[in-house]
Order: sequence, then C-alpha cells, then structure tokens
Amino acid sequence: MANEEDDPIIQEIKPKQQKVELEMAIDTLNPNYCRSKGEQIALNVDGTCTDETSTYSSKLMDKQTFCSSQAASNVSRYAAAVYKKGELHLTPLHGILQLRPSFTYLDKADAKHREREAANEGGDSSQDEAEDDVKQITVRFSRPETEQARQRRVQSYEFLQKRQAEEHWVHLHYYGLKDSRSEHERQYLFSQGHGLAENTELIKSPSEYLMMLMPPSVEEENDKPMAPSNVLSMAQLKTLPLADQIKILMKNVKVMPFANLMSLLGSGTDSTAVLRCIQQVAMLVQGNWVVKSDVLYPKDTSSPHSGVPAEVLCRGRDFVMWKFTQDRWVVRKEVAAVTKLCPEDVKDFLEHMSVARINKGWEFMLPYDEDFVKKHPDIVQRQHMLWMGIQAKLEKVYNLLKEHLTPKKQEAQSAHPLLVSGEQRVSMAKAKVKQNYGQLEKELQKQKAEMKSHDTSVKMDVSNIHIKEEPVSDEEPMDTSVYEGMNNGIVNGLHVEEDPTDLNGHLPGGCIDRVAQELKAFVSSTFKKQFVLTLSELKRLFNLHLASLPPGHTLFSGISDKMLQDMVLDTGCKQILVPFPPQTAASPDELKVYALWEAGDTYDQHRQVLLEIFSKNYRVRRNVIQNQLSQECGEDLNKQEVDRVLKDCCVSYGGMWYLKGTVQS
Repeated sequence: MANEEDDPIIQEIKPKQQKVELEMAIDTLNPNYCRSKGEQIALNVDGTCTDETSTYSSKLMDKQTFCSSQAASNVSRYAAAVYKKGELHLTPLHGILQLRPSFTYLDKADAKHREREAANEGGDSSQDEAEDDVKQITVRFSRPETEQARQRRVQSYEFLQKRQAEEHWVHLHYYGLKDSRSEHERQYLFSQGHGLAENTELIKSPSEYLMMLMPPSVEEENDKPMAPSNVLSMAQLKTLPLADQIKILMKNVKVMPFANLMSLLGSGTDSTAVLRCIQQVAMLVQGNWVVKSDVLYPKDTSSPHSGVPAEVLCRGRDFVMWKFTQDRWVVRKEVAAVTKLCPEDVKDFLEHMSVARINKGWEFMLPYDEDFVKKHPDIVQRQHMLWMGIQAKLEKVYNLLKEHLTPKKQEAQSAHPLLVSGEQRVSMAKAKVKQNYGQLEKELQKQKAEMKSHDTSVKMDVSNIHIKEEPVSDEEPMDTSVYEGMNNGIVNGLHVEEDPTDLNGHLPGGCIDRVAQELKAFVSSTFKKQFVLTLSELKRLFNLHLASLPPGHTLFSGISDKMLQDMVLDTGCKQILVPFPPQTAASPDELKVYALWEAGDTYDQHRQVLLEIFSKNYRVRRNVIQNQLSQECGEDLNKQEVDRVLKDCCVSYGGMWYLKGTVQS
C-alpha cells in the first residue's frame, strides 16, 4: 500500500460523457435462431449452476446488450430535418450516440474458464501434506485514506466499472411508429411559428445564415497541413503565420523585389514585420531579396545530381550570390572552377537568380531596386555587413584570389578607393554617357527603324523597363572583359545611376512583341472572367500571375502602370468614370475602374447599359437597373437574365448595387 501511494500520477483521464447501455431481448423462437449455439454461450458464461448472478437465467442466450459510443466530437453543426408542405423544419442536435453490440459476456466466459483450470491444478496436489502446517502471516494496518487518494480511487477505471455494474436497469416501453405517443413526440420536430416576425434568427443575409448552419470547426483547422507541398495555394497561405508565408513565397519564387512581396501578402500587412521576417529567410542582392541557401538545401539533404551534402551546396550557392553583389554578370565556368561542383549543380544555382545571355554569361534576373535601397538604408547597411562576413568565410574555404574578390570593371583602376560617394557615381555616369553618346545615338536610330518596320497594334511606353532575352544556347566565353562597358554600373555592390538613354533602356522589336503578346493574353483572359476590375485589383492579380511563372519569363523584366493601362484599353476595355463620393478614402488605383465593353456574347448590350448607369451613379437600386435595362433593350427581361448581368459586373451591399471593387466600407 505504501509503495502504491508513493507512485507519481502520470496522467489523469476523465470520461467525457456517461455511457448508455441498452439491453434488448432476443427472439429465441425465431427459426433463424441457433438454439444449440445459444445454449453453448450460456454454459460458457454461467457454468452449470444458476443463481441471481447468472447472466442468462434461462440457460440460453436470450438477450443482447448494446453500448453507446460517441459518433462525433462536435455535433453543434448537425440538425434533424423534416420536409412538410414545402417547408423545411430544422431541429438542432446536442448529442449523437451510436449503439454497438457489447461482448462483455465473453470476458465472463474467459474468467470462468480460468477458474476451472485453477481448480483442476489445485486438485492435483498431494493429499499427504500435513493440514496443520504452520505459516507465518504478516499483518499490516492500512493508513487512513487521504482526500487525494480517495479522489484517485473514485476516478479510477476499476471504481467506475464497479459503479456501472451496480447501477440498476431501467425498464423501457417501446411505442411503435404509428402509435399516438410516437406521433405526439414527432410533432416537436415542426416549428410552431408561422410568421417571419417571430423567426428573427432567419432575418439574416445568406452568408450569415450559412455561417450559423456550418460554423468553422476548430478541429478541421488544426488538421490542415502547415504548408502547401507542391502547389502554392494563396488561400492556404493566408491562414499561416506571416513568417511562414514569407518563407514559402521566397522558397518558390527564389528572387523577388520587396514591393512585389508586399502586394502578395495583401493590404494591411505591416512592412516593418515583413522586413524583420524576410531577413531570416533571404539576403539582399542588388536591392532585391534572394532566398537563403540553407532554406533551399536544409541540413541532412544532398544534391539530386551529384549527391553532394547540403553544406557544400550552400557554400557554392552563397558564392554565386556574393558574386552578384559585386557585378551584374557571372560566368558559369568560373563558378565551377572555384566551387569544384558539377555543372548541373552550378546551373541550378544560376537559374535560381539569373538569366543566360548569348556570348555574355549569366545576368542577374531583376534590375537594381533603387527605391528600396533609398528607403531602407539601415537594412542595406546590415546586409552589407552580413555579406562581409560571408566573404571572409568564402575566402578561407575556396582560397579566393584577388581577381575573384575584385570586380572586373575595377581591375584597370585598382588605385581608386573601394568606396565611391554618390556625387562621384553620378559624375562617372554622366561622363560615360557623353563618351558613348555617338554610339548610343546610332543604336537608337537603328532600333527606331526596326520598330517602325513591325506591324503591331500594341502601343506601349517601354522606355523605363528592362526586357530580358531568352538564351538559345548555353555556350559562354571564359572571359567577359569585352563587355565591360555594358554592365549596369555596380561598384562594390552599389548601383551607379546612369542616364535613361543607356543601351538597356532600348528594346528590339522582337522583345517588345513577346512582352506585348504575354501581357495581352493575361489582360484578355482576366477581363473575360471578371468583366469589371479596378486598377488596384488588376495589379494584384498580375502579381499573383507573376508568382506562378517560371524564373526568367519575359514578363519579369518589369511592367509599368502606364503600360498595363494602355494594354487594358487596347484589348477592348473602357474606363468607367464612376462618381465616387467626395469623402471617399480610396487610393488613386482604386478610383480607376475598367470594364470589358464587348465580350462577344448576347449580354454585351445589357452590360453596356449597366455600365452607362454606373458612369452617372455611384450606387443604384435593383428596380432602377431593371427598368433602365427594359427601356434601353426594348424587351422585358426575366429575373435570371438580370441576375446574370448583375453578377458579371456588380456586387450587392446594404440593399444597393455597386460596381465590383468600388464598395467603400
């Protein structure tokens, strides 16, 4: 007893609800009942003697016990439904029990069998032993039961089983389906109220009523996976913590400007929190964020190409990232010579963050993000210090020479200081522009002539973007010193401001055609699905589209707002000048509303009339819209047709109708 009380309690398990047992008689006279089997079961359970403790007093298995089990952990979302005279009556359920056969009689049969075996073994002992053998008996006095010990005993499984066995059976009377008592109880399933004034619970919007019927389940939310595996689901991402959202986005996209990341996370996200989280999973390269190597190659993993451990892969990829902090261009053979990794691994590193150029090498995927660098100098300085530490580690591991540490454009001016001020960078850029002015002018005239020769219906302003050309081969030279004059002015990881008339600012006609085709396909497919979009919503959808594209796609070269708006107008859409209220808090992008004017179906005229209405009214009632449609179209439209047109272009809020995206909360 003392040892048992000293044992610590590991876990206390309390029953959630009382069990219900139902004992039902078995028709032993039924021809399907096997009498011999019933007698055998009764004999195994009770033995040959019958008394008050016998389970089957008739020496025949004439009853069966059913025990309840919990059918569902949360039954608040279930209801019993009865349909009568066109009305659906719902009764909420507070508990669901499932009855299953109980086989406790088999336990009694096993216990009887063990008792008989023990008796047989005892009878075989020798009868010659003296009956008056003296045996020493140890007497122990139990200590008074403490309150804690009593509570443990009361909550023990043995005590509960004993109390359940001692509980008396309650005799029940069965009423048939057509009995008057059954009919009386069944009337409680029907609602007694007949007016909507009494049913205040039903005076709600469809979404609120659906939420009452199907409240969100906490268990289902806990069962959701922590992160998508192969498919990047934005709906699932919204349910994750901010740090996990950023990690998953960066792991899939690899390289991303900070502005794009903020747009993917949605409005209302704190930029300070995003900056704190992004630094845990990414590094700053040329003003853009590149996912860290240890995020792509976790510990205890290896290369799928060569089987090299993750630690070696991380060092090699860090070397590539560090090289891009020094220059816009990297040569694959040079990386392979330093890291000693197989060509497939090196190519994977480069494809994560750069694009191959014919006879030039690999160029960093995104343009230098000057806006981020100017807005967050503290982040830039902190990242610069981190790169200094990574550079020191790479020097020890790879025994880097001076030619690897110094950018190629500075080899001829090694006497110059390593850090260049902003004024010096501007002066250098202006001097370079003047020096190459003649060459730039010839190149500009040549490109203008090429652009005029192309018959394209798309007119876009592309002077402020950089369009990247896809490579046609993987051949690269050993040295890129011939193209020193074509780098983007990176001096020790800092961007040199150059004149907009640099070569990178002018695009060949073929590049313009590819970008225009891709952009036009996106705009057309989007408006055929949505019909009405604000510029803010269109930009959000475009950023989501960019996130789904593979690295190096032509649209990654940068699309300006003006280019996007021009393409919307060129695809047959019109801007709707909605008269917003003067006190509106909408942003300028939310005030610009575009709509597909002709979709090529039978509802074009109806949609045009509807859009004309909203060009004069911010919000309109449904009866006004229906009357105007009937007058303009010259026919009486039924409810389904009006609903179709409203669904394409409008949303309902507070009994009024608004164009999509124009509702101000």
